[in-house]
Amino acid sequence: MAEQVSRRAAIGIGAAAAALVATPRTAMAAPGGVGTTDAGLVSSADALSRQEAIRRAYRKQKAQAGGVWHAHVAMVGAAGGLNVVVDDDADRVTHGYSVQKLAVAVAVMDKIDRGELALGQRLDLTGDIILGGSGIYFLHTVWGDEITVANFLTALLLVSDNTAVRMCGRVVPALEINEILAAKGFTHTRVDPVANPNRFFLGVTTPRETHDLLWRLANKTLLSTRSSDFLLGILRWINGYHDGIRRDMSSAERSRVATKYGADYDSLGAARHEVGIMFDPTGAPTLTYAFFADSLADLDNYGGTHPAVRAHAILGRTMFDAISPITNPKARAHHRVPQFHPTNGG
Repeated sequence: MAEQVSRRAAIGIGAAAAALVATPRTAMAAPGGVGTTDAGLVSSADALSRQEAIRRAYRKQKAQAGGVWHAHVAMVGAAGGLNVVVDDDADRVTHGYSVQKLAVAVAVMDKIDRGELALGQRLDLTGDIILGGSGIYFLHTVWGDEITVANFLTALLLVSDNTAVRMCGRVVPALEINEILAAKGFTHTRVDPVANPNRFFLGVTTPRETHDLLWRLANKTLLSTRSSDFLLGILRWINGYHDGIRRDMSSAERSRVATKYGADYDSLGAARHEVGIMFDPTGAPTLTYAFFADSLADLDNYGGTHPAVRAHAILGRTMFDAISPITNPKARAHHRVPQFHPTNGG
């Protein structure tokens, strides 16, 4: 999670959270006489009303949470095209912190798509590579396993494991990650190399480039279908991060949201980020969000009571309700996850 303070002081990341009414589900109900059309899309007037509700929510929550925010939200509109709903300093180059793990995973999957690596390839997990902070591997207290690339990518995205970042660097060095991201058209999204070619700090991105990465991933134009499905399956699974966007959702609703959280601090204050994609019931991508907030208070609070994280939760409910009557019949790709069923062992 945390980088060294001297590295953080270089940038001020936005914080400020968006606005919502007290009872979002009621407030977002479709106006009388306006529902989905035969094509599955809401009317133009209703679509604009729903987009405006998101904008109002964003402005309100941003003001209440404080800090400096950089954000981008886009959703499918009445005609089936993608409309920008929030564009708040969306080209600001900012530290992504653990949100960057998504870009790192994309680079690893790109190498798999090119046949130079495999999900089943095994690497040793030794004590000298273990990194603390967020994740699970450092909790083992003893090490020596052989784990697959699929294993540490799952840990990287599901529980934001920091050791998994180092495992990624063993198979795709820092300079190669940046070359892959550049080849995919990203101008600013980069990791920050260090002396060891297999290690790096997580680096920078912009809200707009993060939206682009998410939308292309969901439409399966960034990676192969198999690789896209693998990453989206992890990001959408209900054992992932719940404090922010997905907090006030049922398990079924959570499974329609692929999300990645990032948190850290610098000399200006705390940073709390969250980015992701919401899908319609058919598995078509319908909305992307990229919220980057810095210069926040409550520096050591990484829980759900942090003001920016509370803002994410309100925004999540608002956005999900806004797309609830909308389907995306023009989607070029779909993604589905299996319904969650508990098991009692055996």
